[in-house]
Amino acid sequence: MKVVIIGNGISGITAARHIRKLSDHHITVVSDETDYFFSRTALMYIYMGHMRQIDTRPYESHFWVKNNIHLLKDRVIEVDFHNKKLHLKNERHHLDYDKLIIATGSSPNKFGWKGQDLEGVRGLYHLQDLEYIEKHSKNLQRAVIVGGGLIGIELAEMFASRNIPVTFLVREKSYWSNVLPKEESAMINKHILEHHIDLKLGTELQEIIDNGQGKAEAVMTNKGEKIPCGFVGLTAGVHPNIGFIKNTPLETQKGIIVNNLLETNITDVYAIGDCAQLQDPNPGRRPIEAVWYTGRMMGETVAYNICGKSVQYNPGIWFNSAKFFDIEYQVYGDVQAHPPENHESIYWEDSNHKKSIRIVYDKNTNQVLGFNLMGIRYRHELCEKWIKEKATLSEVIQNLGAANFDPEFYKQYEQELASIYNNKFPKEKISLQKRRGFNAFLSLFKN
Repeated sequence: MKVVIIGNGISGITAARHIRKLSDHHITVVSDETDYFFSRTALMYIYMGHMRQIDTRPYESHFWVKNNIHLLKDRVIEVDFHNKKLHLKNERHHLDYDKLIIATGSSPNKFGWKGQDLEGVRGLYHLQDLEYIEKHSKNLQRAVIVGGGLIGIELAEMFASRNIPVTFLVREKSYWSNVLPKEESAMINKHILEHHIDLKLGTELQEIIDNGQGKAEAVMTNKGEKIPCGFVGLTAGVHPNIGFIKNTPLETQKGIIVNNLLETNITDVYAIGDCAQLQDPNPGRRPIEAVWYTGRMMGETVAYNICGKSVQYNPGIWFNSAKFFDIEYQVYGDVQAHPPENHESIYWEDSNHKKSIRIVYDKNTNQVLGFNLMGIRYRHELCEKWIKEKATLSEVIQNLGAANFDPEFYKQYEQELASIYNNKFPKEKISLQKRRGFNAFLSLFKN
């Protein structure tokens, strides 16, 4: 059987690897981005000099030949679903398939700004974007970044690492305030400013100004401010990269509609990763989740389904992680920027505003719902276990030391959280268990 995968990101490559583990099907991966799969989340570290491009490849070049996975560097310009053929940009011959997996990822959003297609304007998603940014960084006097998400702050850190001044336009009144609770969002505002980024909150891009030769020379904001710059980074989110299959029999909305087996409305055609839109997502989950780990899980799930072992896609409990300059961020479970009435939280923040712990719970049942961590690392497995087993807030607080996996001799702050709990619930005072570290984690996890 011929399996063709369009896209060589984490979703497509995970699918290829697991199909090979489960079968001897003929596998072809088509992409015109790079010769080999690489870690997209490491793009910033190439620019910053921490890694070489080759260091971002999880597999040696011989891996693909050894596993009989054919890599084809080309672009699919059209899909003939009726005849099961792909029309390619460079290849003279069509590519036939028996099963097709579409894993084409995302593209940066553009909102029709005047000047958005000028030279010196780009997002950061593909390797080619990084190469473009590298080219335009030479003698760059200032960059303006539009959009207050994770890619925006990565791009700000990249330019700052080369001492290139950065102006950061964030439409919201506080950074990433549609995701982070207000205290954590305020913490990151301060941290961005401490890194000498010109953060302009509540500010939108109105226009990118042409220098008369087709190149960006400044931006105009909605507040009437003109900011000279030689590069504009568009990081106001992403959308599914599915333009090449629009106006076809494939059912799409924002993304390609799939069921919980990741099947589309066309037999033998599947969609996974950022470009897939779940018809019936789990409660509390979004139909499209452009996150690395969900793409990996979809890749493994679709492999089982193609190889005749029916498996429903289930992403489990939400989690994510990121880095805001020097502050690491982790979230497990249900932590909302604008929580419903029954959500309460215990929150602690250190005096330097570099670390915080938030535990969200249902005030009616005291069941723990989520964890939000800044600058402190908690064990994913244990946090997920507590959420799954509907552990109470008091139970979690008492055993919180077992979740901490900061390096040895780092100061731990669980006692501060226990004190906050005891002040909030004076009739239910608890004592923090002294057991910490890996052995404490094991003893709790085995129970």
